Amino acid sequence: MNKIVLITGATSGIGFACARKFAENGDRLILTGRNEHRLNEIRKELTEKGSDVLTLAFDVRDREKAAKYIQELPAEWQEIDVLVNNAGLALGLEPEYEGNPDDWETMIDTNIKGLLTMTRLVVPGMVERNRGHIINVGSVAGDAAYAGGNVYCATKAAVKALSDGLRIDVANTAVRVTNLKPGLVETNFSNVRFKGDEERAKKLYTGIKPLTGDDIADVAVFAANAPEHVQIAEVLILATHQASGSVIVRK
Repeated sequence: MNKIVLITGATSGIGFACARKFAENGDRLILTGRNEHRLNEIRKELTEKGSDVLTLAFDVRDREKAAKYIQELPAEWQEIDVLVNNAGLALGLEPEYEGNPDDWETMIDTNIKGLLTMTRLVVPGMVERNRGHIINVGSVAGDAAYAGGNVYCATKAAVKALSDGLRIDVANTAVRVTNLKPGLVETNFSNVRFKGDEERAKKLYTGIKPLTGDDIADVAVFAANAPEHVQIAEVLILATHQASGSVIVRK
């Protein structure tokens, strides 16, 4: 049965890859992001390939706007089957004691509070219907801190704790919860972290073949389509020459 899949942060990287992979699976898509122009481009691309796509331009940090969009979904889009909480970012690699408080707030408000907002808006309907799947995009960074990661690592540790807590909360229902924990993925993630410094971003991937957004999206689609009695709770996905968040062998 085709599902309604809501993906946050769908305009690039893992979110965009998830949109393409779920579209290829025949699912109907609700795509959210801050860049309305990019959302329109993606909708055009996917609808031309036969997909049914609805786009909503808002920032997950804006709780009131998120609530308005979700609560005013057309009737045919309201029964969301899969929520992919993908919107997130890292900013800076300074020591914690030298960090930018504005960067801290942006990461916490997006990676933690934005995820909570979308969960609060979508999951009650899943519980009421006794079906649904939440896929949170965490990170290997949530398992252990690495140099310069401090606040970002803390936000992804929170994603793990929130995923585990939600799984406990819905254990009496047929709703499933998955935490995907990617390692080194080559997207615009590092460009954002280094605030447009492309040379610095490129160095992160030198000497190793990193994961792609498609690699993570493949796992998301697999988890969402596992048999109903199977809950893929957590998946750590690393490049072959990456052993942890801080151990990367470059050749």
